Amino acid sequence: MIFSTHPLHPEVTADLKALGAFQVASAPTAEAIVAESVGAEIIVVRAPIPQGIAPRERGLRALVRHGAGLDMIDVDEATAAGVLVANVPGANAVTVAEHVIWTAMALLRRHTQVDHDLRHAGWSVARAHADHGRELSGRTLGILGLGNIGKLLARIARHGFGMQVIAHTRSGATAEGVLAVGFDTLLEQSDVLALCAPLTAQTRGIIDAAALAQMKPGAILINVARGPLVVEPALLAALTSGQLAGAALDVFDTQPLAKDHPLMGLSNVILTPHMAGITEESMLRMGQGVVAEVRRVLSGALPVNLVNPEAVPLYHSRFPA
Repeated sequence: MIFSTHPLHPEVTADLKALGAFQVASAPTAEAIVAESVGAEIIVVRAPIPQGIAPRERGLRALVRHGAGLDMIDVDEATAAGVLVANVPGANAVTVAEHVIWTAMALLRRHTQVDHDLRHAGWSVARAHADHGRELSGRTLGILGLGNIGKLLARIARHGFGMQVIAHTRSGATAEGVLAVGFDTLLEQSDVLALCAPLTAQTRGIIDAAALAQMKPGAILINVARGPLVVEPALLAALTSGQLAGAALDVFDTQPLAKDHPLMGLSNVILTPHMAGITEESMLRMGQGVVAEVRRVLSGALPVNLVNPEAVPLYHSRFPA
């Protein structure tokens, strides 16, 4: 059985059904995934996979991430159980990069305030915000993390808006036209700071009160990575004090975001429900990548985007060729 934590694109669903029995979790909850994944040969991952499933399922060949981030999978547990882990990197990079540009422009032009006041306070009140709007073109974009998303975002920013692009990565990697800088420089020089790094022990809480205090007064922060990169109380303080002009947040410490969360009451914040990487096009691309990897595994081959090659010897002993 091929088991998916979520419904998938119709074309992808049809392709997976052609490969074998296909089942979707009744809900993307830990309880449903644990109970309904019994007997799975492949699990398509769009929600956190509870611990214990990989060692429990004797016939489980692979966990295939519908996307790039691996924080939903205990890779060490899967490896110890001889279960392959694969992902689909880059399939939603353009989608996320466009989201960063869209929200950056909306924040700089005070879209949320304009829209609210036009609806509730009238034309003149809304139009007055325009005097304080700012252009994206020519500003400095800082990127934390320079993977597929960061590189594509840098290219759009440079060639589409004439922005100076600086980036900080743990490895010091860079890309054409992007200046590699230290973390302090990234904070101090960015007009727009985009978080595109994975959640690791090193990045958890990296945007704390001290980091926010180093940012330019009036800068904006965009998080399309993972919520725990940012210390939420510190961010709230920076947004309410005016240290930051605004923030666009697609991810949060706890998801779904509570209806009474303090962020909900701030007019200089754009909130989206972890959808920066989701469009019809990206869902199809990610799904097609999943289908390709599932097909390889079921045919006896290894995934192209194998995350845990250390699992291969035990995997082969579990599933001899």
